[in-house]
Amino acid sequence: MAHSQFDIFLNEATYPDQASDSSLDRDRLYGLYTSWCLINEQQPGTESSFWAAMKHRISPRRNGLRMKGPAAADYILTSYPGLV
Repeated sequence: MAHSQFDIFLNEATYPDQASDSSLDRDRLYGLYTSWCLINEQQPGTESSFWAAMKHRISPRRNGLRMKGPAAADYILTSYPGLV
C-alpha cells in the first residue's frame, strides 16, 4: 500500500505525546511540513490541501503531536534565526 506524502511527513517529522498538555498548533504543524518538504526535495501541497488531508489523520483540536528529526531542526532554526 502506497503512503501519501502527508503520511510519510507525519511518520518522519512528528510523534504522538498524549501525556503532554501541549501540541503543535496549526501554524507550527504547517511550518514543520514545509520544512520537511524542503529537506526531502518535495513540492509542498497548498495549505488548504494540507489541512484537508490532516482532517482525516489527526485531531484538529488537541493533536498531541511533537516535532522530531531534521525537519524539526530546520523549522526551529528558520523560525528563530537568533539561535544560530
